[in-house]
Amino acid sequence: MTEKRKNIVTVCLFAVAILGLSIGCWLKTPDAYSDSERRALQTFPELTWSTVMSGDFMTEFELYTQDQFPARDQFRTVKSICAFYAFSRLDNNDIFIKDGHISKLDYVQNDPMLDHAAERFDYIYNTYLSSSDADVYLSIVPDKNYFLNQNSIYLSLDYDRFVSDMRQRVDYMTYIDITDTLSIDDYYRTDSHWRQERLIDTARDLASAMGTELTAEYDVNTLDNPFYGVYSGQSALPLSPDQIRYLTNDTLDSCIVTSYDTGKPVPKPMYDMEKAHGKDPYEMFLCGSDALLTIENPNAASDKEIIIFRDSYASSLTPLLAEGYSKITLIDIRYVRSDMLGNLVDFSGHDVLFIYSSTILNNSLALK
Repeated sequence: MTEKRKNIVTVCLFAVAILGLSIGCWLKTPDAYSDSERRALQTFPELTWSTVMSGDFMTEFELYTQDQFPARDQFRTVKSICAFYAFSRLDNNDIFIKDGHISKLDYVQNDPMLDHAAERFDYIYNTYLSSSDADVYLSIVPDKNYFLNQNSIYLSLDYDRFVSDMRQRVDYMTYIDITDTLSIDDYYRTDSHWRQERLIDTARDLASAMGTELTAEYDVNTLDNPFYGVYSGQSALPLSPDQIRYLTNDTLDSCIVTSYDTGKPVPKPMYDMEKAHGKDPYEMFLCGSDALLTIENPNAASDKEIIIFRDSYASSLTPLLAEGYSKITLIDIRYVRSDMLGNLVDFSGHDVLFIYSSTILNNSLALK
């Protein structure tokens, strides 16, 4: 074949590929949600004179074509494999792999977000707690990068400074450090969350610091379906899954879990097996992120109660605290406004724990 014919064939093949992808783009039914990335995808933008003249239409249309591209997940996988294994990149779109764990770079301390979190906590304290006899505690769950990035080449938050700065902003709270009870093995390989079966010592240390003793033993159960965490989809790599294990005993079996997410009491399971087989199996723990939820232990040795302000990390931890309290009230102010809490919760005389991951505190705009 002559050089001219080779060039003609190359151009023709390229044209066919471009034409095929173009036709695919227009014929493909747009997807509303990406299960692998766990995010909503860009929809077709509104086409009006004002959006065209302002440039908004073309900006949003570019995002739309990127999100709705045919075989997008397959192309993402090829790109990610090339980035990590062919070109030996340290990260791909801020996703990195170290010691068998996959995680996301997060190395800039966002002081305005710490200020916002502290402002929300201040409001709750001044409105509901300062005039009561409640003991108020704070504990920060370290991101898995705290363990992955020690003495590594990856950029990371200065966690000592981060915790110190947050403590200074809410110095009326007693701080409980749980970092020493954790290691990287206490987190899922493909997800940001920690593993419940590894948190028994963490729960005991946390409870002990609040004057409660936990001694219960647990049976370990393994969920029968694989768990591909949030970083698995974001990485687009063909990774082996994690397994979710959950703890049970007679105390947990007798506990009464009630959700007030709809404004009315609705009985809920401690472990939601429907969600265990859903898009995000971690939501099996206490039914995911309910705004307001209670756990009552009819066999508690005392009438002690605790109110916990929390994010998703507390979903798997809190069942391990149930042994020490007659009632636990869980509040997620990402989904319920702080100024509504007086109508929903009695704060007088109870322990109060604010337990949040460093990730949420560093991106706290969702706290209401």
